[in-house]
Amino acid sequence: MSSAEDFTRLPQQMWEKVASKVKKAVVFMDDRCAEALHWSGGAAVLLEAGARNLKQFSSFEACGVNEPKAVFVVSTLLKGITVDIIKDIISLSHFQYCVVFTTVAHSVHLHANNVTAELEGSPVFQQFEEKLCEWMGNMNYTAEVMHAPVVFAPVSQHLLLTPTFAHLFPLLSSDLEAINAKRPEKKRFGSLVDVDMHSLPVELQLEIKSLAAALNSVFEATGTREESFAVGPMSRIIAAELANHPQAKNRRKTAPNKASIIFVDRTMDLTGAVGHHGDNLVEKILTVLNPLPGHVTDVQVDMLELTSLQRTPHSQNTVAPGCLAQTQSSAAQSLWEAMLTNKHKEGVMEVRRQLVEAASKEKLPIKMSMGRVTPEQLCSYVQLFRSSWGALESHCGVLQLGLATAQALRHPHLPRWDACLAFERLLLQALGDSDFPAVLRQLLPLMKPRGGEDSSSLGSRSGEDECGPDELILLLVYLYSLADEAQAADQEAEEEEEELEKLERELIGALTLVIIRESQLSPLLQKLTGCANAEELTTERAHSAMEGMFETLRGLSHTRDHLKQLRSIYTASDGVHQATYRPFLRQILEEVFHPDRPECPDIEHMSGGLTDLLKTGFSMFMKVSRPHPSDNPLLFLFLVGGVTPSELRLIKEVVTTHKPGTQVLVLSTRLLRPTDIPELLFSSQKLTLGIGI
Repeated sequence: MSSAEDFTRLPQQMWEKVASKVKKAVVFMDDRCAEALHWSGGAAVLLEAGARNLKQFSSFEACGVNEPKAVFVVSTLLKGITVDIIKDIISLSHFQYCVVFTTVAHSVHLHANNVTAELEGSPVFQQFEEKLCEWMGNMNYTAEVMHAPVVFAPVSQHLLLTPTFAHLFPLLSSDLEAINAKRPEKKRFGSLVDVDMHSLPVELQLEIKSLAAALNSVFEATGTREESFAVGPMSRIIAAELANHPQAKNRRKTAPNKASIIFVDRTMDLTGAVGHHGDNLVEKILTVLNPLPGHVTDVQVDMLELTSLQRTPHSQNTVAPGCLAQTQSSAAQSLWEAMLTNKHKEGVMEVRRQLVEAASKEKLPIKMSMGRVTPEQLCSYVQLFRSSWGALESHCGVLQLGLATAQALRHPHLPRWDACLAFERLLLQALGDSDFPAVLRQLLPLMKPRGGEDSSSLGSRSGEDECGPDELILLLVYLYSLADEAQAADQEAEEEEEELEKLERELIGALTLVIIRESQLSPLLQKLTGCANAEELTTERAHSAMEGMFETLRGLSHTRDHLKQLRSIYTASDGVHQATYRPFLRQILEEVFHPDRPECPDIEHMSGGLTDLLKTGFSMFMKVSRPHPSDNPLLFLFLVGGVTPSELRLIKEVVTTHKPGTQVLVLSTRLLRPTDIPELLFSSQKLTLGIGI
């Protein structure tokens, strides 16, 4: 029987295929593959296997005369810009031996080249091998092209991420309009649930096919026969693609192990993704520290405290940053697990405990202190290691996590977290007492330019906890995702609609003013407005970006409309208890692990062949038991669009309470920080993202 551990070890095993080819080679790798490697042992995996060097996959890189071998690792199709970059690197170098690994399966390459027949061998890869020899300048030189599904990053014992698909996000009502615009009037879709694979843009189809092929390779490597279930329109398309994958059908006939996989669209519950109720240390670290360059998940940890260097404006570029991915040290790994799945306070206490333990082991002069953990206290413990190179090297992983914690706790933006949380609680209570426009109106007083004269009258908008445009946008997403939960208005629907439109125009105007008064644009504002700095931003561009944003926001309240049972994520106040948010994931898991095994109409079983279809048909007039997600000892939860650290804790708690023996492994496209959601929601490229064409 396969266990969750077998699956979290798989990514390292998949890199072995690449490692077997890198001896005496210079390795060129794109950012997405580099991020997957980062969590699977890092560059050391390839350097220890004999690689001479690792370089960025870029046309500006090349090799010298004494470097005759190259290995390319890419997360894209061998088409378009990827081919151009490989050609550029080879043309500027003196290679005699080239190996190309792509994470995109050969079957997807065939589809991208409009070949529908199942062909013997790998003709697309063979043709590319000939091109490589041509570019190297000698057809007798050696070229190899192969598929390696190195797309998974084992971020924890119970979490696998797919950096390659980090920008894959469920479809929204605005996407439905874009899809319908290209279809004849009689063939237009009524809702997102009706959208099928073939009606999606080609780039998105290839992305989904590539994800299904990667999942299939995981199940193949572990001899697993999976039952697929889906909640949400995008999840249905992905689950159906996996169920109908040509190789999957053969695997399911002979595979000895069984597992269930439930795909869930992130859009079923955006409240949980943008809210600040998580009470999780890692969530705060990811939010306030800068991301590692080229990475979606990991952050930069300032390591200056471990040196004797003076802090100057340029000192940050002197010392390489630390990070959260600690794959070499078991103590650091156990600390990371605790930080990721415990409450904030427990996580911080564990950081202090591990630092004290490490200092005691090395007999460093540590001053014990009980009570509240402060960033100054953590830094003083870390600085003890400066004097001993051996101690620093032995405990480098724990020290990086300790510094990440200290830097997050003393970050000037952290007070905004509590300010947002306080306001979200107010909005939750208001939803049970007022109609939606009345609740939304409560955001207007917050929409004042930062540091303005009139902002001092509002207690919550003074000093460091002052909400900036990013926080205001998060509050809007939070509220619109709960719009359906508000009290019905006393007035007519038309009147309410008019009032809402008028209010939205006011909000757009106020938010535009807030944005154009910013002296620096945050990464989120840069993406929303398409401007790299405040000087470029005009009032018209800001206003137009806000109008587009509100169009998307209006559709958020309807993402659960097609569900029959799990339509609400809100419990109103009953006079005794306060109103609360009910996480969608908790509801799904409680359904799955319910002792009576009720059939939930919203968790749809995706059939993988004729037998399943017959079973479904027979069940209409005779008793045939349909597959249930809790049938198997191993359950995969695949969250399409990202998962938050606090949801990982929630999953752990629900499983422990309801069915302790079950193993649950979470797969997702990314580990979310709140500001990721607006970036993904308001991206104009959702339908054209791809794996390179």
